[in-house]
Amino acid sequence: MDITDKLIVLADAAKYDVSCASSGAPKRSSRGKDGLGATDGAGICHSFTPDGRCVALLKILLTNFCLYDCQYCVNRRSSNVPRARFTPEEVVRLTLDFYRRNVISGLFLSSGIIRSSDYTMEQLTRVAQSLREDHGFRGYIHLKTIPDADPLLIAQAGRYADRLSVNIELPTEDSLVHLAPEKNGRTIRQAMGAIRLGVEEAGSEARAPRFAPAGQSTQMIVGADATDDRTILDTAQRLYGAYGLKRVYYSAFSPIPQSPTTVPLQAPPLLREHRLYQADFLLRGYGFNTEELLAGPGNLALDIDPKLAWALNHRAQFPVDLNRAEPMLIARVPGIGVRNARRLALLRRERRIRYDDLVRMRCSMDKLKPFIVVQDYRPRSDGSESAALRRALSDTPAQMALW
Repeated sequence: MDITDKLIVLADAAKYDVSCASSGAPKRSSRGKDGLGATDGAGICHSFTPDGRCVALLKILLTNFCLYDCQYCVNRRSSNVPRARFTPEEVVRLTLDFYRRNVISGLFLSSGIIRSSDYTMEQLTRVAQSLREDHGFRGYIHLKTIPDADPLLIAQAGRYADRLSVNIELPTEDSLVHLAPEKNGRTIRQAMGAIRLGVEEAGSEARAPRFAPAGQSTQMIVGADATDDRTILDTAQRLYGAYGLKRVYYSAFSPIPQSPTTVPLQAPPLLREHRLYQADFLLRGYGFNTEELLAGPGNLALDIDPKLAWALNHRAQFPVDLNRAEPMLIARVPGIGVRNARRLALLRRERRIRYDDLVRMRCSMDKLKPFIVVQDYRPRSDGSESAALRRALSDTPAQMALW
């Protein structure tokens, strides 16, 4: 196969790994320096930056050959798919060519396991090392870590990559044993712990070598087994606390050609993935915990977002007086985010908050009206039935169809 044919196969094979968006990489520029490329903390992999720019990276596998037979994976050993393999030099050449044509801002590189975990990790690291040392590449690099690899190889990768990721893939040990018995949950957690230690050491010592300055991320597959959303979010909450992850990504299971009978033949609703992202954002940015979002086993509601669901289940806390409430409680009001909660806290130091202030801040007025009190506005009925409000505020079928 020539390099173009390989690119077609290995770019398509990489699309199932969603843990490639990123932020937090240190700003670098080749302007006035020896080096090629630039990166910033705004985002990578077809993400939109706050100022509206779209940034992208070359997202490929080094190879989709794999020794493992994970039942949910299109590239599993027993899968009948076209196979290809890049050399490290080919990946370096592609990255530089695409960057020079202003197509990408960096590289996301993962791989199937070939020969051994150590061999595969060494090949991935060799790409990043060559880009940095041989070509002075200053763009963004995200490497997928092979958990079973020698810790020294992972440490070396962290010196060249902006971000490392270790995919946990499934939220429970039982699911991993059932669907990916060749993977080991203990080694996955050990790799995450080693990366966290490397990031913390590099950040605490001024002279310490750089190490994955954008931190680490992981991915969980949704709908490949019967695991419910409460369990998935519990796992995410533990990962954030134990390993300092920047992000947990959620990927709705996609049935693959000639799927084994151990996985579903139908994909879960894509809206379920979206609701998990919304709930995850509440865990990271709003001070929620999983018990508040889901009191017991089960899945998140599909017709309303998790923040609205929490508010409807806690009507006794509403309406909130925006001129008196703590900013973190204001941020929990449907239709008001953390940024606007801070803006409101600053504004009320100068004067009383009024309804038009919320309009000017572009808050979601339809959602917030039943839940707030301001100087010139109070809901008509503080005791509105939650069921009626839910019907009024739920996403329409047309909106839900988009997901």
